[in-house]
Amino acid sequence: MKQLLATLPTLIALVDGEILYLYISVANEAFGSVLVVERNKIQKPVYFVSKALAGSEINYAPIEKFIYALVLTSRRLCIYFQGHPIHVLTDLPVKNVLSTPAISGRLSKWAIELGAFEISYLPRTSVKGQVLADYLAEMTGELEVIHERTQLKPPQRKIWDLYTDGASCIEGAGARLMLTNPSGEEHTYVLRFNFDVINNEAEYEALLAGLNMAHKMNITQLRAYVDSQLVANQFNGSFEAHELSMQKYLKLVQESAEKFEFFELSQVSRGQNKKADALSKLAALTFSHFQKQVWVEELPNKSIDGSLFVAAIEEVEPNWMGPIANYLRNGALPEDKKEARLVRERSPMYVIQNDVLYRKSYLGPLMRCVGPAEAATLVEEVHSGSCALHSGYKTIAAKIMRMGYFWPTLYRDVAQTVKRCKSCQRHALQNRKPRYDMIPIDSPWPFYK
Repeated sequence: MKQLLATLPTLIALVDGEILYLYISVANEAFGSVLVVERNKIQKPVYFVSKALAGSEINYAPIEKFIYALVLTSRRLCIYFQGHPIHVLTDLPVKNVLSTPAISGRLSKWAIELGAFEISYLPRTSVKGQVLADYLAEMTGELEVIHERTQLKPPQRKIWDLYTDGASCIEGAGARLMLTNPSGEEHTYVLRFNFDVINNEAEYEALLAGLNMAHKMNITQLRAYVDSQLVANQFNGSFEAHELSMQKYLKLVQESAEKFEFFELSQVSRGQNKKADALSKLAALTFSHFQKQVWVEELPNKSIDGSLFVAAIEEVEPNWMGPIANYLRNGALPEDKKEARLVRERSPMYVIQNDVLYRKSYLGPLMRCVGPAEAATLVEEVHSGSCALHSGYKTIAAKIMRMGYFWPTLYRDVAQTVKRCKSCQRHALQNRKPRYDMIPIDSPWPFYK
């Protein structure tokens, strides 16, 4: 060990902005990290850090041990991390773990701490400095390196099954959906239509409702089963859709199917789809006898009715969400160094799901980020809309956050709206206390006659 460390140079002059590479090796009870600089295709060590794990640190998961080693290295070599871009060479999905919205506890704290530095994670294609890091970990912990066991494989996504069936009769129309996960657990959903449809339209409505529900549950691989030969063959291309309503339904199903990584639509006999067939007919008549675990929803209009589609507010000009979203998608940073540093520090508090930016909350669900135009509409609706509060700005801001919306200037925008509201200023509680404290008089004799 001493002979190896004696070969390390005591000081290497670095150029501002020069890229440094970090190798980390983790064992059961220790870790070692080596910071190197590459010049003329030769990597020269700059500094090394090693530590023996103790107590609860030994029980960390392999990926947690690696991130913990990176955090301790950044604290020890803070001067290098602040002045130079750092490339961490590893085969572990560190970036995915630190950016996932499900992390909490120490991982979220580490993600915020590491977000202050310009760190990028690259796959380790060659050994080079990794040999030195492995040696430090072995000598510190005196146990075998578990680098091969720490490689995490992404979970294999299994296919979900969707059974749908629609029914229409004189008394009414309804549909039934049944989603089955890979472990065999069933999720039942019943629909009742408040409009007139034929049987084929009811089958399409049931299929569209099932696809929308699966998409909201973030299901990526789906296999759908229907007992309608017309629906299955029109989707597969065997039959042609001649009627205008069938063409619209078919187009909506094709657009919904493209959202999945894998989708397959098959026809099954009514004998294999007995549960869906029975509940769809029952939903067409009444749904007052359903058990509590069956979800029932009423659809007021058809899916192909244009009145269902509401135009969302589009943010035309660039807003505060752009730099953070670009950094989370492809790691792009603004050219200004101060702004880039702020984006790196704030990005761990945000996450992108279904191409929508959300902000993590401490005790609640994710809050959707909105731009200035949508923010003004939200404030106006909550303050003086159909359910107007006309209360203080803190109460209105708290209600907007409970509704699941966020933007950085929330409190300031609400306060300005309240100040501009004539009703709030006219009917607000007036403070009748004196502006200044009253000055007591020690003796009344100066006013005595």
